[in-house]
Amino acid sequence: MRRIFGLVPNVFFLGLVSLFNDFSSEMVYSVMPAFLTVVLGVPPVFIGFLEGFADALASFLKIFAGWFSDRIGKRKILSVLGYALSTLTRFVLSLVANFWQVFVLRALDRVGKGFRDSPRDALISESVEKSELGKSFGYHRAMDAIGGILGPLAAVILLSVLSGDYRLLFIIGGIFGFLSVLSFVFVRDIPKPANAPLPRVPFTLSLKGFGQDFKLLILSIFIFGLGVMPISLMLLQSQNVGFNSVGIPLMYFVYGLSFLLFAIPFGKISDRIGEGKVLVMGFLAAIVSYIIFARFSNPAGLIVGFVIFGLYSAMTEGVQKALASKLASGEKLATGQGFLNAAVGISSLLSGIVGGLIWTLFGSALAFVYGIVLMSLGLLTFLIYNKRYGKNRY
Repeated sequence: MRRIFGLVPNVFFLGLVSLFNDFSSEMVYSVMPAFLTVVLGVPPVFIGFLEGFADALASFLKIFAGWFSDRIGKRKILSVLGYALSTLTRFVLSLVANFWQVFVLRALDRVGKGFRDSPRDALISESVEKSELGKSFGYHRAMDAIGGILGPLAAVILLSVLSGDYRLLFIIGGIFGFLSVLSFVFVRDIPKPANAPLPRVPFTLSLKGFGQDFKLLILSIFIFGLGVMPISLMLLQSQNVGFNSVGIPLMYFVYGLSFLLFAIPFGKISDRIGEGKVLVMGFLAAIVSYIIFARFSNPAGLIVGFVIFGLYSAMTEGVQKALASKLASGEKLATGQGFLNAAVGISSLLSGIVGGLIWTLFGSALAFVYGIVLMSLGLLTFLIYNKRYGKNRY
């Protein structure tokens, strides 16, 4: 098979899709906390609710989109439609006048994410051998990270050039998002065998039909996610240490750079030593980062905290997708990815609401303590899962 920089073409070009989309998305949403608080006067609890609700909405749609993708045997078309819808919302953001208009557009952006992610992840899984899953998902997440680095950096530069004109910045972000849709020209669905029947399993939100190992993996990730507050809420910590509005996208840059540097290496490591070991290290990194955020209220502590939190994301986001692909392969491949994404998104909703409320009423330190407690419970659950099911396999 022809390869591009050691990657199969689908994986390489889907990486470009994510790079352009994340450059566009993070250019816009890295400044959204500042736009909401400074321009629209929104309190932190609403920011946590906005991001949590948006992610939860996407999560439910990811289950449906995964099932529908498995049902029709197609991955590409759903992904294209999802990316196109998200790109369109960024143009319309330039017209908003209040929080609820932002809320609706952010929800529509996440609808697009809901339709694209599970079919896209299934397409990556189908495009490579199982021995390359960690590397392939690691590359894909690294391309996300490049967009996550360049987008906020571009936002910092453009805000200065545009004299703080957030609305014009949103339009520019939408233009770059259009490039992600164009990149799908080079992506191909993996054809099914001519005599292979399509699954006729009815749509359900139940995990019935999945193995016990997959169910316990989803449970541990859900519990852990209850402590992981949305990144947009965490970025407000930069204001608590004396940074101005430009400090928010700069901290996002620090987080994204850490993610980029470690995503591919740890994806490859997971292919060699097993996904379970790498996930445990990632969960520990998240807990350490929250301890730093809770304990140190100075710029140095903030930077170190976001570096370690980027390490957590690099160790988990692609690796847990690779593990889910192994545990839910075949006719439920995309559906399994949907349930994984749902566990992350729904827990993000709850964490965003509870964490944002604690942050607003009692301050950021106690909000991070809340996160530490829930993440520790999630790690304990995963260790039990890994001991029972993953010792010899993952």
